[in-house]
Amino acid sequence: MSDFIEARGISFSYAMEDDPNPIRVFEELDLKIKEGEMVAILGHNGSGKSTLAKHFNAILQPDEGQLLVNGMDTRDNNKLYEIRQDVGMVFQNPDNQIVATVVEEDVAFGLENIGVEPAEIRRRVDDALERVGISEYKAHAPHRLSGGQKQRVAIAGIIAMRPRCIVLDEPTAMLDPAGRREVMKTILDLNRNHGITIVLITHYMDEAAQCDRVVVMDSGNVLLDSNPKDVFSHVKMLKSVGLDVPQATEICYEINKAGYPMPTEVLSIKECADELQKLIERTYAAKRKAAKLSQKK
Repeated sequence: MSDFIEARGISFSYAMEDDPNPIRVFEELDLKIKEGEMVAILGHNGSGKSTLAKHFNAILQPDEGQLLVNGMDTRDNNKLYEIRQDVGMVFQNPDNQIVATVVEEDVAFGLENIGVEPAEIRRRVDDALERVGISEYKAHAPHRLSGGQKQRVAIAGIIAMRPRCIVLDEPTAMLDPAGRREVMKTILDLNRNHGITIVLITHYMDEAAQCDRVVVMDSGNVLLDSNPKDVFSHVKMLKSVGLDVPQATEICYEINKAGYPMPTEVLSIKECADELQKLIERTYAAKRKAAKLSQKK
């Protein structure tokens, strides 16, 4: 897979109206995201993860360094249209992205703005609604849908634009558990079955655990960058920067602390249950062996 997004030593600061000293968010940051990857970016509030996400489709541009999208420099204003065609953004609150009073009209909105032919709009809208699993709601009013359904409408509006990459900035933060599952199922399908590159900004560790790769940011720096099993094995380090780990990982970590050996590369409840069973069997076998030795004496 080739690099689709590449940050080359980028630095960025926010200027404050009442403060002459700009706030440095990150400095000389390097990061590569390959086409077809599903990457989670984690970090506590203020770590720079959302600011970085906004660089990926040139909502923000670096003060120094280069941010390349499919080889295009985001500071080249002549390339902004192409960059934003390649990289779509989905934000935390779907209500901020829904502009029409009917679902299918909302999905068509962006296409109409760029002058796509009506017949092609119809095809793309139907395809996008089918991909996110809400075709049956195409004639409904968005405000009557659940939070998870609204977020899928917002995602459909991005899909209809045919991007190669979708950046989602905490898309499930305002949803209940059922809505979160709906949206994550949609995101995984877009990546696994349709080859769309996904960058997921999230504070839910179980969502990050489903990605191919996890990037952990702290104070504008990349602290960890690896597969989920490896990243979440660094429990102590993650806790030191205010982050949690998946529940199954936490259980194994606490059992280890209590003096019982458990593997640290555990992400799912099933893996945790399997390892607990092995631990119990080992402990029971050791006790039986010790009892037999005691009887012989």
